Amino acid sequence: MIEKTLVLIQKDAMARNLAGEIISRIEKAGFAVKALKMVRPSDAMARRHYTTSDEQIVGMGNKTLKAAKESGREEEVMRMFETEDPKKIGNVLHSWLIDFITEKPVLAIVFEGEDVIKKVRAIVGYTDPAKAEKGTIRGDLGSDSIERANKEMRKVENLIHASDSPESSEREIAVWFEENEIHK
Repeated sequence: MIEKTLVLIQKDAMARNLAGEIISRIEKAGFAVKALKMVRPSDAMARRHYTTSDEQIVGMGNKTLKAAKESGREEEVMRMFETEDPKKIGNVLHSWLIDFITEKPVLAIVFEGEDVIKKVRAIVGYTDPAKAEKGTIRGDLGSDSIERANKEMRKVENLIHASDSPESSEREIAVWFEENEIHK
């Protein structure tokens, strides 16, 4: 099925001049650029991009607690967030996402192609660059880790965002682009 997905090349990748390589990797996989622009998102725009339900907020908190437990850093993480409540931790993480994405301009791109959402996510790689497989964008180009970001109480610099479902792709593209900005 031909579909579209949103990719954001984030501030850490932009600062390291990696946009060309990232775009090239995705195009070489057979996906066409349908729209591209630099954007410094406002707080309101970032909140529309990172809409989160209570379920998603709790999920982010639980994911952080699970990673802390697996790494033996559970007590440290609970002290850092001053809570064991996954919802409170998720709310802090959500605020970091908003701060991170509004800090500097990002390059917003719409790619189109067969099964593009799933395939681009595979090209991008695992969220934590320190754990992403070699051959993926984050695995080859990443220089941060979730563990270090949590310790420093900030969003992990993971180079790139890619929509994770048809629903989020459609919603996210509408946040970043007007319909007339997307080539047919």
